[in-house]
Amino acid sequence: MNELNEIIHQPVRLRIMAALTVLEPEEEVDFSYLRGMLDVTDGNLGAHLRRLEEAGYIAVKKVFVERKPRTFVTATTAGREVFKAHVEALEAILKKGPKHD
Repeated sequence: MNELNEIIHQPVRLRIMAALTVLEPEEEVDFSYLRGMLDVTDGNLGAHLRRLEEAGYIAVKKVFVERKPRTFVTATTAGREVFKAHVEALEAILKKGPKHD
């Protein structure tokens, strides 16, 4: 059975990875979109994205659009793989269910 991934298991990071892994592999989302979807502050989202980026699970791209800074985020191949394994570990726990003596 796969182990739960402690980095991804944190609720906000789990939701970030869930949102990113439903996208096509090269598709990315805007920081503002994620912030609104998750209903978190800029600082909170930034800290979680930094942790996921440090782990190699996401890629962050900063660009200027019409002279305004924009941040785009995508799941990496490694991130998709560890998220899939994490979901499989959660499913295994759910399938096992409580033990009755």
